Amino acid sequence: MIVETEEDLVRLKDIGRICATAVKVMAAALQPGITTRELDLIGRKLLEDNGARSAPELCYQFPGATCISVNEEIAHGIPGERVIKAGDLVNIDVSAEKLGYFGDTGSSFIVPPGTAKQERLLRDGKRALWVGLNQVKTGRPLADIGNSIGAFARKNRYTLITNLASHGVGRSLHEEPTELSTWPDPDETRIMEEGLVFTVEPFLSLGGQWAEDGDKDNWTLYSEPRAPTVQFEHTIVVTKNGPLVLTLAD
Repeated sequence: MIVETEEDLVRLKDIGRICATAVKVMAAALQPGITTRELDLIGRKLLEDNGARSAPELCYQFPGATCISVNEEIAHGIPGERVIKAGDLVNIDVSAEKLGYFGDTGSSFIVPPGTAKQERLLRDGKRALWVGLNQVKTGRPLADIGNSIGAFARKNRYTLITNLASHGVGRSLHEEPTELSTWPDPDETRIMEEGLVFTVEPFLSLGGQWAEDGDKDNWTLYSEPRAPTVQFEHTIVVTKNGPLVLTLAD
């Protein structure tokens, strides 16, 4: 999607804020003893109270309003009866639609107490996201995003999951430009256009290289090899002054 009108921007900011607020409220409820289903219901209520609909349900018939992935799960975890425990690494990913516009955001969290290694991974996962976001500017190569995140990961001795890409978003949950690499990709030759809407969402890992299906269900993804992995994601608009981040909570 290319932002063409003030209405486009207002509505994208609205759904972005709703998604970000859902992550914030769900994270505040994240504590030992809560189930992922209970956490999901909190997110669902916030979306519904704000006139939004779950994008995974709407677009893909996903069995939950939000994706909640715990420990060995790195993406697309289905909310259910799993009980959150102290020390769990939890990713909350919220995407939603309102009035024909879509937003998408996610963050990873540690349920206290976390280890020093977990805390460092979380800190650097956020840093990796912003390293990528800082490359966003009208006229620059899209490849700058993956190249910069890749250099950051190498320098700090992390790996990146290289088959879970960023993507265009706006009028639908996944649209052009598709398969935006958050790792170095020599085949990426596209240029960022003014007003282009897409996500930046690196998956930073302590050894994982690839996301693969498990035998649990048809949705949940795991790292291969198995390793702690975090994801942080924003939806942005490209401008001549840099990225306009849409997924910010109140």
